[in-house]
Amino acid sequence: MLMKLRLFVRKSLYYFLNTAVKTDKVLLSGFSRGLQNVNFGGKNAVPDKCNFSGKISIGYATTLGYNNFFAGNIKIGKYCQIGTDVAIHATNHPIHHLTTYINYNLFQGDLNQFKEEKEIQIGHDVWIGHNAIIVGNITVGNGAIIAAGSVVTKDVLPYSIVGGVPAKQIGKRFSELIIREIEELEWWNFSESELEKIKPLFFKDFQNKNSIYE
Repeated sequence: MLMKLRLFVRKSLYYFLNTAVKTDKVLLSGFSRGLQNVNFGGKNAVPDKCNFSGKISIGYATTLGYNNFFAGNIKIGKYCQIGTDVAIHATNHPIHHLTTYINYNLFQGDLNQFKEEKEIQIGHDVWIGHNAIIVGNITVGNGAIIAAGSVVTKDVLPYSIVGGVPAKQIGKRFSELIIREIEELEWWNFSESELEKIKPLFFKDFQNKNSIYE
């Protein structure tokens, strides 16, 4: 009887914790920590078990994945899609001191002052695959794709595809002209009514094309 009661309570708590809560800017599902550290741009979605610490900005319509972990000074652009188990670390332990240990258990945490504080900037329309990790002082350009399982330690060029450990460029999505045209267009800054006017562009396949306007 006691076991059945415990299962009932557990299922009930799981149900209520995973009930979606919608605010004026973000759809929250499940339980996440550190939401007070995030500035949401609007139409964002945060699923269960995400963790945020530091100063984080997430652009309009960007959606996160289950169990994302963001730490430090991080700025993410508009219309990005971030997969499950993605970690973005803009902070790091000191490596040129006697120890990398900065926990409270040693000298009451006095060594925490040596923690490295960097900045990560992710552009607009970026797709970050499952289990990718981004660390250091990194800029990810607009339209880039980071393959699943990648560890990104260097800047990523706009509309490039990177993968591996450490991540390296494995291709580009478009020709240089098309990349320039999209960057000049800046569709991510359009209003919904303006986007409707250029909607046909989003249904075109630009493979082997010379211009988005062909």
